[in-house]
Amino acid sequence: MNAPLPAPLPRPLPLRLGVNIDHVATIRNARGGDHPDPARAAEIVAQAGGDGITVHLREDRRHIRDEDLARVQSATGLPLNLEMAATDEMVAIALRHAPHAACIVPEKREERTTEGGLDAAGLHNQLAPIVARLSDAGVRVSLFIAPEPRQIEAAMKLGAPVVEFHTGEYAHATGAQVAVELKRIADMAALAVRNGIEPHAGHGLTYENVQPIAAIPQLAELNIGHYLIGEAIFTGLEASVRRMRDLMDAAR
Repeated sequence: MNAPLPAPLPRPLPLRLGVNIDHVATIRNARGGDHPDPARAAEIVAQAGGDGITVHLREDRRHIRDEDLARVQSATGLPLNLEMAATDEMVAIALRHAPHAACIVPEKREERTTEGGLDAAGLHNQLAPIVARLSDAGVRVSLFIAPEPRQIEAAMKLGAPVVEFHTGEYAHATGAQVAVELKRIADMAALAVRNGIEPHAGHGLTYENVQPIAAIPQLAELNIGHYLIGEAIFTGLEASVRRMRDLMDAAR
């Protein structure tokens, strides 16, 4: 009698690509006026196979402006992920625009870009009412955190359905440290899923380093922005998004 064939291994879930278009607005703001238009960028991302649009409305409005939000939302049928600081002003804006998701990030006026993960554990009392208000309004809350057990535990206590791991340490690692950082992200993605939280990742991802991250089966979404906008200067936005999409798909 023939032995039964082993059950096939489950296929990894498709990996979504969210494209951050902040730096289209950065270029626009360098000269003033309306060009280049972030809403047009959103349309191109949709045509190129992107799964979502991310924008970060900062306190100082250094790139995305308030009036961009509605225009970007109406430009495509893609879900909008609003990155925002944990402030009353930003909560009010999020409630008014009702994006698909709101990712709460740390923010300092003097930083060039987000420098690290949110201390969700240390800021529990500040974050709890914000997460509750956004969730009650039907906005899917994400916390941009370092890949650490303490921060995942905090996300669980806050009732956040999504975490996004800051991949900056991985992106900047060299030598043997690359594998250490990659394992840390993979272990924390598995921990998040075991506790009912959907893990995403982003920051510093490029054509050269994205595939090991994309191969982590528990990750559901990568959010990538600055690198794609930079590559778009040389190849066009559609081509840069398509190449990233192809690399991510190949890793799965």
